[in-house]
Amino acid sequence: MAGSVHREPAAEESDTVRSDANLAGPMADPVPGPRSEPPGDDVSLGAPPAVAGSEAPAPLVDNDEDTPIGRAAQLAVESIGRTGVPLPRPAETRIMVVANQKGGVGKTTTTVNLAASLAQHGARVLVIDLDPQGNASTALGIDHHADVPSIYDVLVDSRPLLEVVQPVVDVEGLFCAPATIDLAGAEIELVSLVARESRLQRAIQAYEQPLDYILIDCPPSLGLLTVNALVAGAEVLIPIQCEYYALEGLGQLLRNVDLVRAHLNPTLHVSTILLTMYDGRTRLASQVAEEVRTHFGKEVLRTSIPRSVRISEAPSYGQTVLTYDPGSSGALSYMEAAREIALRGAGIHYDAQNAHLGAGMNSTQSMAEGIQ
Repeated sequence: MAGSVHREPAAEESDTVRSDANLAGPMADPVPGPRSEPPGDDVSLGAPPAVAGSEAPAPLVDNDEDTPIGRAAQLAVESIGRTGVPLPRPAETRIMVVANQKGGVGKTTTTVNLAASLAQHGARVLVIDLDPQGNASTALGIDHHADVPSIYDVLVDSRPLLEVVQPVVDVEGLFCAPATIDLAGAEIELVSLVARESRLQRAIQAYEQPLDYILIDCPPSLGLLTVNALVAGAEVLIPIQCEYYALEGLGQLLRNVDLVRAHLNPTLHVSTILLTMYDGRTRLASQVAEEVRTHFGKEVLRTSIPRSVRISEAPSYGQTVLTYDPGSSGALSYMEAAREIALRGAGIHYDAQNAHLGAGMNSTQSMAEGIQ
């Protein structure tokens, strides 16, 4: 007969249809459960939330601690847990000169991110921007146009350092003495001034506010600005890019350190060498790192800084990578490098487990770049 015959579905079939509708029907109610955040550029350290009625998917990162990626994930979690934990404070202000005559090796990036890391661990830190480009001032969100009192006024006009120092808004305990374009002419103007090599040293000695660290970002040259920094500081921190050209010219910097120590500052010494832009996927980076560690020995930090997009992006937002993306591989590596510097300064042994963090972060970074 014409027309359709109405038939009630079996109980099991009805349940199945309703279940399928719940999962796929356009008008069905959403399945209750936790919302997952959209994935970022860095690899998540945990598995995504499971959906009701489905099997839990495999985690993005292998959490087995016996694998390199698993060890990297575990070390990253431990480093995040240490964020904000106070480190031993130095008995007196440590003045560290971040110098390398080669450009593009990460001097400014290292200066601002180490300073922010130390400040987040409870230290009071001052960054002195001696580079006429003013990139350290930009990265810290400090205004440094031509009318702003700057380190130029301190060096050339003997203005008190206290009058040019500005607090960094995003990081408590972090301060900056900015550089302006006027600093580009300071090399020439300093030539005719009395005590031209020690003007920065005198300004720092007259600074009355208590500080744990002073980090001086030098220009990529060995002129009077860098000499002023070497006379004012006690320690030299050399960032070395993990490429062959980064090793060329390093000998001249070391000879200049020896000359300043012999004639102007007997306490000056190279205390720290930091490997930057490390890419564990290339044989060249490993060879350069091995050569640097063999030649310089204990001065080289066990933590290395990976090549990271997040580190490069942060200055365009007027931030350090510590505030721009605290969970990124670059931020975690700089936090660990700062921790190592602080513990070394206090004479505390940097334990072997933490020493592998740099390599672990490089493994995580490489995997993240492969996924992008």
